Amino acid sequence: ISIFCSSGINAEYGRQKTSLHYQIVEMTMQTRIKRIGILTGGGDCPGLNAVIRAVATTATKYGYATVGFHDGFEGLYLKQYKPIEFADVLDILPIGGTILGTTNRGHFGLPLTQDVLDKSLQTYKELDLSCVICIGGDGTMSIANRLSQMGINVVGVPKTIDNDLMSTDQTFGFDSAVHVVTEALDRLHTTAASHHRVMVVEVMGRNAGWIALHSGVAGGANVILLPEVEWTWELIIPKIKQHIAVTKSHYCIVVVAEGAKLPGNVQVSLETDSKGNPTRLGGIGVVVCHEIMKRTGLESRATVLGHTQRGGSPTCYDRLLATKFGSVAAKLACEGDYGKMVSLRGTEMVAVEITSHVETQRIIDIKTNQLVWAAKTIGITFGDD
Repeated sequence: ISIFCSSGINAEYGRQKTSLHYQIVEMTMQTRIKRIGILTGGGDCPGLNAVIRAVATTATKYGYATVGFHDGFEGLYLKQYKPIEFADVLDILPIGGTILGTTNRGHFGLPLTQDVLDKSLQTYKELDLSCVICIGGDGTMSIANRLSQMGINVVGVPKTIDNDLMSTDQTFGFDSAVHVVTEALDRLHTTAASHHRVMVVEVMGRNAGWIALHSGVAGGANVILLPEVEWTWELIIPKIKQHIAVTKSHYCIVVVAEGAKLPGNVQVSLETDSKGNPTRLGGIGVVVCHEIMKRTGLESRATVLGHTQRGGSPTCYDRLLATKFGSVAAKLACEGDYGKMVSLRGTEMVAVEITSHVETQRIIDIKTNQLVWAAKTIGITFGDD
């Protein structure tokens, strides 16, 4: 899109209305360019830029221009956006985060107000958009579904490092997060062995243990504590002592998901709401570390990997997965197949209704999951047997 500001526009709208918004609106009125919007909502993760790149380039093939909204839905509400040119996405494939910015705060906290909905719809109509592609997790998809009911055409792309969305077999960002944790565990093995320590590593995942399970097995953990498992001190402490006794270097690695509950169904959190419900999980790694040290007398250290799991370049797999998600999302948007979310089923991308299981969390079935079974057969304990 070529941005211009003629004297006619200046005369009609005045100096304050020669912003990018009014320039694009004027161009739309004159040329009726086919255009789609795109935004990234919720937390960031590796692979978002790969999706943006795929959407913008695929849309061009269909004869559509792309407008990117800044900071998720806030850009739609506040009329903050920019046209996305080929040069903007040419080299962003390996870059983590999102060039558009994102937020899980602001005006779009649920329940949505009518003012927020009306202003978002106004921006959508002024830009004469055919559709808005919304990239995000369950919260983003819920908001997209609400906007769809207001008359905004949407297409969803599922995103979360937690891999906990029921409507898709896997989300991009998950593989990258597992890679980060696995590499950290590799490093912790050497320092734990040198000092004969118990190392407790807290990882992300909210109330689903996918990151802990996959990275724990890949990274050679001896104990993995998951939100899906009711574990006890009486079952994990003997396992830790046994492993310390039989290994040459006398050390042990424990991986704890941030959403895992302490015995007694107690969940550790950094922030709670007015009713005491957890709003920001975290801190269980330190609690488990101190309790292990108290019960065993073994020197123990806690490591909280935190947002390192969200940052950095996406893995090869996530780049491929995100590219497929973005290309199919653009195809749906340009072909008018609205109200759908792109979903990975097996190895193929399919379109599902955006309302399909949008608020249902996909968690680990401890009884049927094959990786859990494999982990137990090689001696990893989950504290439940």
